[in-house]
Amino acid sequence: MSKRTKSPTKRPLKGSRANKSQRTPSKISHTPRIPGTAQSARGRRGELRKHLDERLQVLYHRTMVIENELRKLDENRFYRVCIFGSARIKQDTKQYAEVFSLARYFGWEGIDVLTGGGPGLMEAANKGARLGREEKQTRSLSYGLSIQLEFEPEPNRHIDIKRHHHKFSSRLDDFIRLSHSVVCTPGGIGTLLEFFFVWQLIQVKHATPRPIVLLEKKFWEGVLDWMRDVPLARGLIGEKDFSNIHIVDTPEEVFEIISTHHREFRARSGAVQESA
Repeated sequence: MSKRTKSPTKRPLKGSRANKSQRTPSKISHTPRIPGTAQSARGRRGELRKHLDERLQVLYHRTMVIENELRKLDENRFYRVCIFGSARIKQDTKQYAEVFSLARYFGWEGIDVLTGGGPGLMEAANKGARLGREEKQTRSLSYGLSIQLEFEPEPNRHIDIKRHHHKFSSRLDDFIRLSHSVVCTPGGIGTLLEFFFVWQLIQVKHATPRPIVLLEKKFWEGVLDWMRDVPLARGLIGEKDFSNIHIVDTPEEVFEIISTHHREFRARSGAVQESA
């Protein structure tokens, strides 16, 4: 009988050979690769991006042409003051009565009044401007730049010229383009936005220098104090940025500042405007 030969015991592999044999096979994709697909996608995105850039350039130039034409039609002919204020303030309040009286003074002098066209202090301004015009038989107009809001379904009824906006950004641009001075009365986030928007455009010379008059010291002093105590103290703005800001307590003080600027505008530009 032949002796049975024992098979040699297999020893575990060491090193890289062991690692290779014990690896889990990777998943195989059954989706065939199409040569040049990734490059083609990048090419299409590049073409779309280029097309979008070209269209935006065309729209920008078209907008600038229209804006320049509008400015030529209106420049140096009429003087307008823009009055910002809350839509929430009611007729039986001191603030409503003051804004109404202020706009009435502007109507007497033949100064156009521009507002957001809504209720509250905007209504007070448009209403006062119309009454002042009728009392002194001037040619001032009451403007309203309205915007669709759930709580402001319709513009107030004291407006001679209306323009409706779908976006706040275009509305803000029109406020600047159409006005020569600004009065900010008490208001909320919208009024603060309008105030800072005008102030910043004057700072960077995207708008001509003009008076910004803040009515009611108690309401506005805290805002200006913070601007001086924090941004100015840290060197984020300059002292000269405050040169156009006036803070007063009465409609008569506001009127004196705007009336002086109006007379300077007429003397400088030769603008023809009827006044009392």
